[in-house]
Amino acid sequence: MTAIDVTAAAVTAALSIIDENLVEFGDRYPGDTTVGDRYVLRPANTGWTTSFWPGMLWLAHDLTGDERYLKAASGHVRSFAARVANGSDVDTHDLGFLYTLSCVTAYRRTGNEEAKRAALAAADHLTSRVLEPAGIIQAWGDLRDPAQRGRTIIDSLMNTPLLFWAARETGEQRYAAAARRHTAQLRDHILRPDGSTFHTFYWDPATGAPLRGETEQGHADDSCWARGQAWGIYGFLLNHRYTGDPSFLDAARRCADYFLAHLPPDNVPFWDLSLTGVERDSSAAAIAVCGLAALGDDDAATRILGSLIDDYTSTGNALLRHGVYDKPKGIGVDEGTLWGDYFYLEALTRVTRPGWTHPW
Repeated sequence: MTAIDVTAAAVTAALSIIDENLVEFGDRYPGDTTVGDRYVLRPANTGWTTSFWPGMLWLAHDLTGDERYLKAASGHVRSFAARVANGSDVDTHDLGFLYTLSCVTAYRRTGNEEAKRAALAAADHLTSRVLEPAGIIQAWGDLRDPAQRGRTIIDSLMNTPLLFWAARETGEQRYAAAARRHTAQLRDHILRPDGSTFHTFYWDPATGAPLRGETEQGHADDSCWARGQAWGIYGFLLNHRYTGDPSFLDAARRCADYFLAHLPPDNVPFWDLSLTGVERDSSAAAIAVCGLAALGDDDAATRILGSLIDDYTSTGNALLRHGVYDKPKGIGVDEGTLWGDYFYLEALTRVTRPGWTHPW
C-alpha cells in the first residue's frame, strides 16, 4: 500500500470506531480514558475532556460531509451551555478546550447563537482566573483555596484560543491582552533554556514574582513530561498565529526541537522524555503531530503519524492505544485517551484534507 492508501485506511478505521461510539454514547460522554481498552460511560458532562467527543464528531463531518455527524456534534451544545450557565465544574483553565471544540466550532459552522453565548460566558469565566500581579491564567480549582493561587500549567497554551476568538467576536481586546500576557509569562518561565518545559509554574499571588517550576504528572520537577512538551509545540504556535509575536514561534520551534531529539526509534515518546524503557504516550505523539504539521515540519509529522497508524491504533473503542493520563497517580496508564483520539483524528484530517480550517 502507498502512504496515501495507508492514511485513507486509517481514516476509514477511525470513522468506524466513531460510528460505534456514536451508537453507544450519542449525546453523552465517554470517560477520560479507556479501562481495559474500552471507554465506559461518564455519569455527566464534567471534567476537562468531554469536548473532545463532539470535537471528533465535527472532524468526522469534515472528513465525510455526512450530515449525521453535524447533527450529533450540534446536539452537544445544549449540555455545554447548561454547564457554564449552572457553574458546573468550570473552575479550570480548561474552559478553552471545553468550549472551543463544543461551542465555538458549532457557532462557526452553523451560526448557533446558544453556542456563541455559552462560549462567551466561558471566556468571561476564564478571564476571572487571571492573576493580575503576574499576568497569568491560574490553572485549576477554587481560587479561594490558597493552594490554587499563583499556579499555571503548560496545557493552558491550548486554552487561550477561546480568548482570542472572544476578542474578535466582541471587539473587546481585554480577552486577547490577557491571553498574550499569559503566553509571554510561559515563554519566559515555563520554557527552560534548553527547550524543555516545566509542567507547572508558580508565581507569588501578591507580588507576581516568579517562584518555581514543578510537575504534577511528569517524572520529576526537573524532568520533561512528554505531553506537556507537545502542548508547548502546538500551543506556542497557535499563540504566534493569533499575535504575530515571533518569540512565540521561536518558543514553539524550541519545544519541537527538544521533543524530536528525545524520541525513541519508533518516534512515539515515552511518557516522560527523561526516561526510557517505560510506557509510551501515544496522546503526546498525536498532539505533537498536529503542532509539527502547523509548524511546517511535515517530515517529522509524517514519521510520527505513520508510527501511530502502524503500531498504536486500538483494538477496542478508542482510536489509539498506549496512552498515559497520569502515571505518578496511576490513572489511565497504557490506555486509550479521549484527547489522544481527538488529536490523532485531527492529524488525519490535516493530512487528508489540504486547506482544512482547524478549530483553534
